[in-house]
Amino acid sequence: MGLFSKKTVKTLTVEGMHCMHCSQRVEKALEELSGVSAKVDLDAKTATVTMKKDHTDDELKKAVEEVGFTVIEIK
Repeated sequence: MGLFSKKTVKTLTVEGMHCMHCSQRVEKALEELSGVSAKVDLDAKTATVTMKKDHTDDELKKAVEEVGFTVIEIK
């Protein structure tokens, strides 16, 4: 990593995930955004997103909602 490399981490609370398939769909949708890696905690109903490139909350929310889930909160 270079001197000016930074990562932003956000946690999304996601409603509607009930199984591993659901969590995989959310991870895949988020990871299709450039520079994003995602890890879903199905029990906590959250997705932790690490971004090398900044994305707006609206972009993250749209990615999740396009695969059929609802974002309740982004921290």
